Amino acid sequence: MSYGYDDRGYPPNDRAGWRDPRYDYPPPARDQYAGHRPSTSPPPPEKRGLSRNAKIGIGAGVAILLIVIGVAAGGGNGTSTAPAAAAAVDANSPAATAPAATAPVGSAPAAAVTAAPAVQKAVPNVVGLNHQTAQDTLQAAGFYNLAEEDATGQGRLLVLDRNWHVVSQQPAAGTVISTDAQVMLRSKKYTDP
Repeated sequence: MSYGYDDRGYPPNDRAGWRDPRYDYPPPARDQYAGHRPSTSPPPPEKRGLSRNAKIGIGAGVAILLIVIGVAAGGGNGTSTAPAAAAAVDANSPAATAPAATAPVGSAPAAAVTAAPAVQKAVPNVVGLNHQTAQDTLQAAGFYNLAEEDATGQGRLLVLDRNWHVVSQQPAAGTVISTDAQVMLRSKKYTDP
């Protein structure tokens, strides 16, 4: 008998305490059971204050109350004239920076403030350019009133300007127009025939 086996090759079961050494594992560490032991840390502090839903409800209630107060005070009927009068005066006009003058009752009305005329410039040639580059070129020249349309007549919107190229422009290149005038760009996709 060598290595603790009998003459048939079987481990002897009659020996008290005999175990196969291949299955001898070290005992588990005590930390393995740390999650099952009662916690020694103090309990979490009690929550104080309002819950999230309560805060949302209070916020919504305050917002509704402010809307009701605004409508009751006359802010929601559209008859207010102060914003319209303020919008009528351009921020860059001399009337916006000069103090308001009051005319005596019965006198002639004051002359209306007119904006300075727009500058006259020649329209640059953008035919054949990428649509985005054409817009950038026109804006650099001072033309900001730009319109665009599909030159194939399909009525598609020019969503990604870099996928289109300009095939015609109105007014033609070199035409001297006001910088306030509209410049129409007709473009096709690069994939269009």
